[in-house]
Amino acid sequence: MKENNKAIALAMAAVLSWSTVATAFKKTLEYLSHFEMLIVASLTSLVIFAIVLTVQRKWKEVRGLSKKMWGYFALLGLLNPVAYYLVLFKSYDLLPAQVAQPVNYIWPVLLVVLLAVFTKQPIPAKKYIGMLVSLFGLIIISAGGKQISGAGIPLGGLALGVMSALLWASYWMVNNKNKEKADATVACFMSFLFGSVYLLLGALFVGANLHSLPGVLSGMYVGAFEMGIPFVCFGLAIRKTTNPALVNQLCYLSPFLSLFFVSAILGEPIVPTTYIGLVLIVAGIVFNEYCVKAKAKS
Repeated sequence: MKENNKAIALAMAAVLSWSTVATAFKKTLEYLSHFEMLIVASLTSLVIFAIVLTVQRKWKEVRGLSKKMWGYFALLGLLNPVAYYLVLFKSYDLLPAQVAQPVNYIWPVLLVVLLAVFTKQPIPAKKYIGMLVSLFGLIIISAGGKQISGAGIPLGGLALGVMSALLWASYWMVNNKNKEKADATVACFMSFLFGSVYLLLGALFVGANLHSLPGVLSGMYVGAFEMGIPFVCFGLAIRKTTNPALVNQLCYLSPFLSLFFVSAILGEPIVPTTYIGLVLIVAGIVFNEYCVKAKAKS
């Protein structure tokens, strides 16, 4: 029982961390470009994962990786953190936080489509119901853009938001296929190691101005509380709990808590369409994740 309580506490710590990052993205973008923010965040996460590897005494697993696995992580690092977060951060640069965050949250819907296309997993007929509900929620949020800023939602920003969800779904699919070949912490460290190298090399050509102390500190917060610490907490929660479904379900609190921080700190008035759309997005995902499976088992 005590272990389950610890698991819930760790999961809630992860959820609270993720709930603050939409606000942190927007605040950091006041000082840094989306590329500069990613450099700081990626390096911060890399340090965190290195510390975790040291505490868990897993460096021998890094040294034991085959050349094939090093090549795999070299490619994976291009997908995450480089491609995914560059697109995600740019979408936040163009969109209100209350729009960018829910749009990115449709990645489970896109994952179903990717699995059907690339792994030939047929989509159960009932899952189309959940997918349509989530997509309808996305349409409602997009339609409410005029209420937020007095103008319509930039289509470029919306497209980037959807693309970020597609990239994360792609990363999840590729990484999940190879999860048995490397420890989760080792995999994150290697991905961010290569990703950080790519970003630093890119800075030689694109340039990066990291002279803003508030910007660097904000970027470090993003790296710690979006990419680093929540992963560690959530991973520990899954290992400690006897009810992983409950721990996973707690993640659905994150987008709703995020709206509180967006309103309180950024001062964005949260319009009704955002609430309605987000409820529909989450409802569609929950329906597909739990209701369809439950009926299939019965």
